[in-house]
Amino acid sequence: MTLQHPAHRGGRTQGRFARLAEKASNFTSSPVFFGLCLALVAAVVGAHLVHVPLKWLLLLGDAMTAVTLLLLALLKNSERRAEHAIQRKLDAIATALLDAQEGRSGQSAQDLRDAIRLEDET
Repeated sequence: MTLQHPAHRGGRTQGRFARLAEKASNFTSSPVFFGLCLALVAAVVGAHLVHVPLKWLLLLGDAMTAVTLLLLALLKNSERRAEHAIQRKLDAIATALLDAQEGRSGQSAQDLRDAIRLEDET
């Protein structure tokens, strides 16, 4: 287990967790997932209206809790990746501006180009 920022793990290539989190994030933002969540909520409401046994109410409640927890983890992962991408862009812009002001040309222009395409990597 590591406590590094997710964007710093594994260099420029995405690890298995990053790829899985990206796919899960794409799925959870789809209409299919929204439909599944809506069906789960409807099932809970329907179960309460029909007065199903407590065992089934607990099972449905646990399912909703698990979905909520997973969505929270995905949201935090997505937030951290976006935060890192924005910070890298700001650093690249600041370096390029400083180099331009001081009349230097160098790696900062290429770093800025790379930062612009950062969304494809994160």
